[in-house]
Amino acid sequence: MVKSSHLLQIHLAILLFGLAGLFGKLVLWPSAIIVLGRVFFASISLWGLARMMGWELRLQSRRDYWLLALLGVLLALHWVTFFQAIQVSTVAIGLLTFSTFPIFTTLLEPLFFRERLSGTDLLLALITFLGVALVVPRFELDNALTRGALWGIASGATFAVLSILNRKYVQRYKGLVIAFYQDLSATLVLLPVLWWIRPAFEWRSFLLLILLGVVFTALSHTMFINGMRTVKARTASIIGSLEPVYGIIAAALILQEIPGGRVLIGGIIILGATTYATLGPGNKERKEKQ
Repeated sequence: MVKSSHLLQIHLAILLFGLAGLFGKLVLWPSAIIVLGRVFFASISLWGLARMMGWELRLQSRRDYWLLALLGVLLALHWVTFFQAIQVSTVAIGLLTFSTFPIFTTLLEPLFFRERLSGTDLLLALITFLGVALVVPRFELDNALTRGALWGIASGATFAVLSILNRKYVQRYKGLVIAFYQDLSATLVLLPVLWWIRPAFEWRSFLLLILLGVVFTALSHTMFINGMRTVKARTASIIGSLEPVYGIIAAALILQEIPGGRVLIGGIIILGATTYATLGPGNKERKEKQ
């Protein structure tokens, strides 16, 4: 019964992750302002939850504070590029090109941890970028969909680096503690954006950012972490592949963004290759060596 509850939490968290992309279209402010609002309200919510649960937020060393702060800068860059991809193109292209992150993880992990890169990894990378080529109609920078795909790929690459570097801290701190410090750091880094951009205040966008930060970031992240108590990482990875599916369906229903045939075929190729990279035998062997 407990495992079923945790499995449900994983599904709900992935659904919320997928729907978060819609805020790139619903909020009328630039991507940097969207991310600032997201991490600000998320960090407040995570701090309140930690206090309510009686969890210790203090880190073990000054070095950990600095390193988590640097990872927060990377998180800010990841989310800014993610929402920029959606704003200049479509939710489908933003989500699908971001979904290349398992391939970047597969290619970069050997560099970080001195592991051998296999031919299968390179083949999966080529297949994935074939899928991206189908998603992009024309390889011209003046094309909005092409720019969106490039921003999405940048989002996937930065998220891959963030995930790899987070491996060091997941074993030592609760996921909520890591998320709190990274969201707090991202907030401080993005605060100067308010002086550079000076967006006109708009109540609807402000309320949407509160919803994005509290429900679609802090709550979803907490549910995902809690669900991982009894749900295997491989099972969570399979469920995670539904994130772009949820987002694309929601965009079609709410925003009337209907992806074309090329986008759907390219998406299937991307998701197929990245799922295999996450769950395939090569990844299993890599985990056993750790």
